[in-house]
Amino acid sequence: MQNRYPKLVRRRRRKKGIRKRIIGTPERPRLSVYRSLKHTYAQVIDDLSGRTLAAASTVQQRVENGGNTQAAEAVGNALAERAREAGIGKVCFDRNGFRYHGRIKALADAVRKNGIEF
Repeated sequence: MQNRYPKLVRRRRRKKGIRKRIIGTPERPRLSVYRSLKHTYAQVIDDLSGRTLAAASTVQQRVENGGNTQAAEAVGNALAERAREAGIGKVCFDRNGFRYHGRIKALADAVRKNGIEF
């Protein structure tokens, strides 16, 4: 029997391989990114305590078109600002199985530009 959602299966397999290596600690939390068709979400997570330290999304930003690179850049700027307020300077980037281009790359570049190290 063939799978009905082969793209999703491939992304989950990539995600599993990435998450084997990336763990968010209090000193260097994990920056996790998710993109849907309409919106982009990002959060900084401490995996050891299971807490979200900072978060931002196009839903919170009330961006008209949340599915483009300008919106992802706005999310990256907002997340970097909130992370700095929480005292976070370094993170490990978790692209969540998505390819590193387009919205994911725009968000990562915006976070880096605002002083958060990967």
